[in-house]
Amino acid sequence: MKSILLKLPLIFSLSILVSCAINLKSANGADGTKGEDATNGETGKNGIDGNDVALNNFSKSKTENKQQVTAPSIDTTLVRNHLYTLASDEMEGRATGTPGIEKAAQYIENEYKKIGLKTFQNLKTYRQNFEDKGIKMFNVIGLLEGKSKKDEIVIVSAHYDHLGTKKSGDGDRIYNGANDDASGVVGVLTLAKYFAEQNNNERSILFVCFTAEEMGLIGSTYFGKQIDPSKFVAGINLELIGKEPRTGPKTAWLTGFERSNFGKIIQKNLEGTGYKLYPDPYKKYRLFFRSDNASLARLGVPSHTFCTTPIDLDRDYHKVSDEAKTLNVSILTETIKAVFVGTTSIINGKDTPTRIKLEE
Repeated sequence: MKSILLKLPLIFSLSILVSCAINLKSANGADGTKGEDATNGETGKNGIDGNDVALNNFSKSKTENKQQVTAPSIDTTLVRNHLYTLASDEMEGRATGTPGIEKAAQYIENEYKKIGLKTFQNLKTYRQNFEDKGIKMFNVIGLLEGKSKKDEIVIVSAHYDHLGTKKSGDGDRIYNGANDDASGVVGVLTLAKYFAEQNNNERSILFVCFTAEEMGLIGSTYFGKQIDPSKFVAGINLELIGKEPRTGPKTAWLTGFERSNFGKIIQKNLEGTGYKLYPDPYKKYRLFFRSDNASLARLGVPSHTFCTTPIDLDRDYHKVSDEAKTLNVSILTETIKAVFVGTTSIINGKDTPTRIKLEE
């Protein structure tokens, strides 16, 4: 997520520095929903085998109009592998314009190819190349064509860049960006795989990993200038989805909830699953405008960001400590599954969110 600390009141920055360690509830092999307290997610990692029970409530979701959505059995090993690869030291913090982000882009492209995604518009590869501030940049885009409504597009996105490395200093100098935003990219790749396997999307789905979000939403802003926004029905942006929010287990929050009926559609589709979606509890920090969803929202697209992290307490945000071991893979997996169930009626053409008219 684009840095929020520089623009927030000093008292908020200080609260992060003095806050206590975050206790994440971890899954275990007993019932998959309760576990020992952990401050860094390690227990959640080791106890993930119990998650099948925790996620079974997602096997079927019944909405008000009696439609049923069968959720996929998401492979937590796949989720873990994506996370630990994208947030590894080998990626060198994925700063835009560096060899590290090139490695991340290649990984994403290879996954798109395995899934069988097509290229977008007239692009010859998955890369949308451009230059900004003298730096060569590229968004990574894959298309899953729809059936009866293929000209209507739903975008699933996250940013794959981060802050790179410290120029000097002792100890760890790599900003791995596990939660910000390798977690979101894991969501994009996992959803691409399972939506492709379901093969029942009436609308086209565009899976986009944006570059240079940390530099000021540069990648998504460029993308927005290359499209006809009237063809885009909804934007599903994923960021910071690897930690438990203040609202408790099996919950997430959505930025800009009141700006369209997108969130209400998701809430309706999640009824009976045991997973709940809440409005953004941090509205005074204007997070709706600090992630890539804003670039599309400014064009009228009902584009919102899913998040789970208690950002006012998170001790790892924009720190070298934002590593894969600090995340709870069970929480990440549950959230991805909830996004799948919650958005399927939009992707299948049953629901169309209202457009956004911004009054910042």
